[in-house]
Amino acid sequence: MFHHVKELQFNARVSKPDVRFAKLLLEQFGGPNGELKAAMQYFVQGFGCRKPHPDVYDMLMDIATEEFSHLEIVGATIQMLLTGVNGELKNAADESDLNKMLDGKAAKENYIHDAMTNPHFFVVSGGTPVLTDSVGNPWSATYIMGMGDLTADLRLNIGAETSAKMVYENLMKFTDDAYVKETLRYLMTREVAHFQMFQAALDSIQPNFPPGILQSDPKFSNKYFNMSKGDDFKGPWNQGKSPEMGEEWQVINNPVEHVRETNGLLNEKVQGTMRTEESVQEDNQALSAERKAEVDAATLPKNGIMSWSVYEDGLKAKSNENKKQ
Repeated sequence: MFHHVKELQFNARVSKPDVRFAKLLLEQFGGPNGELKAAMQYFVQGFGCRKPHPDVYDMLMDIATEEFSHLEIVGATIQMLLTGVNGELKNAADESDLNKMLDGKAAKENYIHDAMTNPHFFVVSGGTPVLTDSVGNPWSATYIMGMGDLTADLRLNIGAETSAKMVYENLMKFTDDAYVKETLRYLMTREVAHFQMFQAALDSIQPNFPPGILQSDPKFSNKYFNMSKGDDFKGPWNQGKSPEMGEEWQVINNPVEHVRETNGLLNEKVQGTMRTEESVQEDNQALSAERKAEVDAATLPKNGIMSWSVYEDGLKAKSNENKKQ
């Protein structure tokens, strides 16, 4: 159940209209890394974990709802940055006021040039926010990512918060308005907060690597293929032990020769790991059974009736009925 509170979560302010920056800010209104994308992604992901992971469902819905509030903040900021445009566009009988607002022919030509990079923003929307990115691409549900596996979804969300944080960081370079920067800094900071929330939720699920259920093939999970010529750099990605599985990295310095010698890797041998094909299959079976039992116990109906919510008043009524009996 949603309940809209008319005051903004953060009191957005602007010092003066700025049509150009309003258009840039559309990136966080209807762009692929924007607030609507985040809100819808977390909202959709929440359905799959409502029963088996009610704690994470609660977090996802809280953050999704906050993202909707951020969408409102961005929209309000865009509208304030467009102050004067909507009214002047209503003045259909006289162009003189628009010319004055744009400070002459040169400014008007620049305005028209900007409008043509996103005509809906100025011509169709009438000077109000539209669900497009900064160059006019319409918002799309294809931005939404969810795999139906909680560990995978949380990693996707960590990436989404990272991208959104970087967009706000870049946007702050293109405005001199201290009030707008204040709002952008707040929104950027909430991305950092959400990043930590998703990371903490991921850490609370054990095991959480690899994403999903099936374990990786021990013949290839610790192989590093040196696929380029020139300086060979070393780091924790190709020397020592792998960070998640603790396997010894095996560097293949001549991938072409190695592929030919192993008949296209079909004859690859297990090296640098204690895992075997037998142990992998055992882990696959064990984790599959564990996750299935977890979901079934939380979702399968006990009396043939499935209910999404339990209402307090309904519980009281049932309790009173039982007492009468």
